[in-house]
Amino acid sequence: MHMAEADDTLGRKILGFFLKDEPTTLGQPAAGSPAPPAGAAPARAPLPPGTIDPRFAEHFANVLAKHNLPGPDYFEFREALRGLAGLELSESKQFQAAWASFKALGGSTDVNQLSSTANQYLTTLNQDREAFGKSVEAAIAERVGGLQTEQQQLQTENEALARQLTEIQQKVAANTERLTAIGGEITEQSGKLQQNRQNYEATYAHFTQQIKDDLTKIAQHLR
Repeated sequence: MHMAEADDTLGRKILGFFLKDEPTTLGQPAAGSPAPPAGAAPARAPLPPGTIDPRFAEHFANVLAKHNLPGPDYFEFREALRGLAGLELSESKQFQAAWASFKALGGSTDVNQLSSTANQYLTTLNQDREAFGKSVEAAIAERVGGLQTEQQQLQTENEALARQLTEIQQKVAANTERLTAIGGEITEQSGKLQQNRQNYEATYAHFTQQIKDDLTKIAQHLR
């Protein structure tokens, strides 16, 4: 199996650890690629702000697959835990059974190793979040900032044109029309960027909260 195929397969598997109804396809980013572009327009109806975005879910799964640690670790434990979800077991018994399955797979018998690998994956997601935040700011500066600069320049030009002869009124009218269009573009672009930020944060919170919940329960049930 090629490395890209292995990452894709693992990415699909990891996606299933965090989402019950994971997408049927998983986009594999190019090696070394950063978080998905902040302002990339989705090829689907926009999601409400603050919801889990399948694109970001796939992105997180790929990031975690790319940084998967060798040998059985937190992911194998979470896989075992998810396999017990349909059984009528208490939460404590589910964690104990998953821990037994994990050790049977050759995983460490030290619970601290489980917590350590989970924390490493949290660190990986935090680093990706920082990179994404920078890409959002860069997109805002490039798209909205450029429009605002053009808007200001045209306003200044119109003030000068208003003081000139009647024959340049047609130019003033054309610039005024463009200003109206720019206002709509600024609102649209700002909305898309902020929605992408909110959807990213919601998806990030979903992934990290599940890991944090497991860490709490590991400390509660396995010590």
